[in-house]
Parts: sequence; structure tokens; C-alpha cells
Amino acid sequence: MMSVFAIVRLELLIARRNMWVATSLILMGLFSSVLTLAGGAPTGTLGVDPLLVAVTSITTLSVYLVPLIGLLLSFDSIAGEAERGTLALSLTYPVSRGEILLGKFLAHLMVLGFAVAVGLALTAGLTIWKYGAADLSYLPLLKLFATSLALGAAFLGIGYCVSALVRQASTASGIVIIIWLVCVVLYDLGLLGALVADSGGYFTKTVFPWLLIANPADAFRLINMPAETVSTLASGLGAAGPTIGLASPLVSLLLWPVMALFLAWLAFRRVEP
Repeated sequence: MMSVFAIVRLELLIARRNMWVATSLILMGLFSSVLTLAGGAPTGTLGVDPLLVAVTSITTLSVYLVPLIGLLLSFDSIAGEAERGTLALSLTYPVSRGEILLGKFLAHLMVLGFAVAVGLALTAGLTIWKYGAADLSYLPLLKLFATSLALGAAFLGIGYCVSALVRQASTASGIVIIIWLVCVVLYDLGLLGALVADSGGYFTKTVFPWLLIANPADAFRLINMPAETVSTLASGLGAAGPTIGLASPLVSLLLWPVMALFLAWLAFRRVEP
């Protein structure tokens, strides 16, 4: 484990030197503050928990920003080192490829978690400053933090897998941007178009719930949606069969990092520096 900790320390130093830490903090902090201040306007008249409104807004931000940060942190990890010649040096040390990958993953997850924590802390602080600390529920905030880490971990693994399959960092950067667009934008547009064309038929009742849960970004959305919104989807999720329920998005979100890291490890084993 000491070798893993050494890799974690090295990767944290590299992330700080490359300004990934600062960039992640600025992105999460800036957008979280803006959404918190702008999204809290109707809470006074509607009588809704202002922190819940803020968390709902931050969920929309996180589903776009967390995967992007995860992919940007990881796309250069293997292909970039192979280009610079540092990967060959790393592999000469008495450390396995699995330990190298695990060290990179833990370091990048720490960077991502720190950025998310700062953004959510700003959200909580601004909400308390505007409305006071009384009658605020912090459970949605903690749930959003935990699920954001799981979502980021999934896309970190995807980024490592891409980085191990290509030979150039520039190629990896283009592929991860395409993956981000597909997962967080085009995937939902495709599902929406299929729903409209199906008009409540077989696809809507049987295939759609599975496809919705299969995407980690959509699973993240389902977990962090307000209970009222989730209840409107419950019948559609249950229509796919008795094995699908409201716990299924959580299972999907937790399985994605494991599967992505395993595939990245398999791809990394075949890399020749």
C-alpha cells in the first residue's frame, strides 16, 4: 500500500502543477454560488426548503460538470505519460499496473471530491446566510456529495480506459469529449425522441426504464430528484418488471465505477510503453 500512497502523492502534485485543482475549484465554486443565489428567489413565496431548491439546481450543474471534470482529469493519465516517456520509467519500479491505476484513481477522486465539497459548502453557506440555519435539511446535500463522487468515479474509470486504448493524449481528449456529449446530452435526446415516436408502446413500458437506469448520468439524476418528481417516474420504472425499482439507479451508479476501472485495468495491462 505504501507504493499506492506514493503514487497518490505524486498525482496530487501533478494535478496541482497542471492547475487541475484550481480549475475544478473555480468551476464548482463559481457555478454553485451563481445557481444558489439565482435559484433561491421563489422559496419565500412557495414555502419550500431553500436548501432543497439549491440542491436541485446544483444537481443539474453536477450532472454536466462532474463527468467533465472526471474525464479531463483522467484522459491524459496513461496516453500522456506514454508520450512523455514517464510511463516506461514508472513501470520499471516494483509496483504493479493495478497499483499505478489505483493510485491515480484515488488522487483524482480526491481532487474531484474536494472541488464538489467546496461547491456544496458554498451552497450551504450562502443558503444559511440568506435564510438562516433553522428548518434546513442537510440530508439532500450529503446525498448529492456522495452520489457526485460515485458519478465522478465512473467517468474517471472511463477516462482511464480511453487513455489506455489510444496512443496519443490528443486523441484521448477528443474521444472523452465525445463520450461526455453522448452521456450527458445526446443520450437523453435520443431517449426523448424514441419516447415520442413510441407513443406509450413497448419501448416506453419495457425498454426505456432499463436504458434510463443504464446511463450513470441519468441514474444520478433519478437519485437526486425531489421525491415528488421521482414518484411520477415510479410507475414507468416498475413497468419494466419486478426487478426494477427506485433502488436500481443507486445500484447502477455504484456498479459503473467498478466496471469502468476493471475495463481500464484490462486495457492498461496491454499497454506497451
